[in-house]
Amino acid sequence: MPYAFDPYALLFIAPALILSFIAQMWISSAYARGKQLAARMSGFLAARHILDSAGLQNVQIEPIPGSLSDHYDPREKVLRLSDENYHGRSLAAVGIAAHEAGHAIQDAVGYLPLVVRNLAVPAASFGSSAGVLLVMLGLIMNFQLLLLLGIVIFSGVVFFQLVNLPVEFNASRRAKQLLVETGIVGGNEMGPVNSVLNAAALTYVAATLQSVLWLVYYILRYTSRQRNQY
Repeated sequence: MPYAFDPYALLFIAPALILSFIAQMWISSAYARGKQLAARMSGFLAARHILDSAGLQNVQIEPIPGSLSDHYDPREKVLRLSDENYHGRSLAAVGIAAHEAGHAIQDAVGYLPLVVRNLAVPAASFGSSAGVLLVMLGLIMNFQLLLLLGIVIFSGVVFFQLVNLPVEFNASRRAKQLLVETGIVGGNEMGPVNSVLNAAALTYVAATLQSVLWLVYYILRYTSRQRNQY
């Protein structure tokens, strides 16, 4: 990020950085506690039970390496769980597995924010690198058109993250409801699950806030340079 050109840029996005730090600390703590609490079944079995109950026997579940690398792939209709959540029989494992199963259900029912998010993935992937690069070059070269182009492209990242928020919140809501309805987790056991999923949601909020603040900063730099030209 080009805050090196303006020492006040880091201060400008400081609220998002602080929130991100809090979210990371919370999810690390909540996940560590949740892993110590036994569940009735493994993350794999929990996800399988939820998917089958929703009529999604066609969705496969695969283990993948990494920590908290869990995700649902809508293109291949595959739910991928990190090894510790795939095999783990803990409240943290079933909570995260249920969250990802929630994404598969969203995909199956055509949940509109998920459809929009999936369409925005290419723009977000391109904008996260190309947009920032163009902004930096525009600032270095004092080239307003390049700076403006970078801002427009980076806006795709912000749009993606704003759309992603309701997708993640809805998946967590579905997960909490499904875990209780299917009897995987008792109502009195939902505290640790709620903590893990709420902490994960806060990380998305922090990432979105950071992107929004960077976009506002870029726009302010652009408009200030425009005024200085007159």
